[in-house]
Amino acid sequence: MLNEERVILMTKMASYEEHEGRKNMKIGNYFRSDYIAVQVLKSIFCATIAFGLVFALFVFYDFEVFMQDIYQMDLVGFAKRILMYYGVTVAVYSAASYVICAHRYTKARRSLKLYYQNLKKLNSLYDED
Repeated sequence: MLNEERVILMTKMASYEEHEGRKNMKIGNYFRSDYIAVQVLKSIFCATIAFGLVFALFVFYDFEVFMQDIYQMDLVGFAKRILMYYGVTVAVYSAASYVICAHRYTKARRSLKLYYQNLKKLNSLYDED
């Protein structure tokens, strides 16, 4: 005979596994610091690429004027300014990534904890029968 409570719980758990459970289980396989470190490193890599593209667009936007001014500008000062902008961009992007990933990890762990509690509850329902 079918137990309605078991069927409802199994349906709820299957729905979780199908949708957000896959993503949360991948996150849950990491330690908190490892997950955040990997995600921050990815974001630093992406920020570097984005900064390079924006800088290239800046240079190529008015390339003729840039090439004329390059002989009169202080190249060391220009490089320091570009590196400062790069550092600020990467720092802000990394900090935002850290906050977002820490929140995402906490949310996933809470969700997985509830999922495992439901598994224990389902197991106890089977043991009762």
